[in-house]
Amino acid sequence: MRTPATRAAIVIAILGSAVMLQGCVVGAVVGAGAAVVGGTAKATGAVVGAGFDAVTTSDEETRAKREREQRDYEREQRRCQQRQQRGQDC
Repeated sequence: MRTPATRAAIVIAILGSAVMLQGCVVGAVVGAGAAVVGGTAKATGAVVGAGFDAVTTSDEETRAKREREQRDYEREQRRCQQRQQRGQDC
């Protein structure tokens, strides 16, 4: 049989573990809540920023962007052709 001191030590250990685990759970919940709030704020900022950019983008900026994209595409096509000539996949 266990002595009263051993029983008390076991009860204290169990209660101490429960308190520590409760703190971990609370910390995890708070962290998850902050991540959700932070993610929502970032998404909202991205949408507002994209809307602002769409309104303020000039024709010159749009043309320059398309030209850059076209150059990037052509560069990638040349690299792909070079790889194919060497017998490699794109």
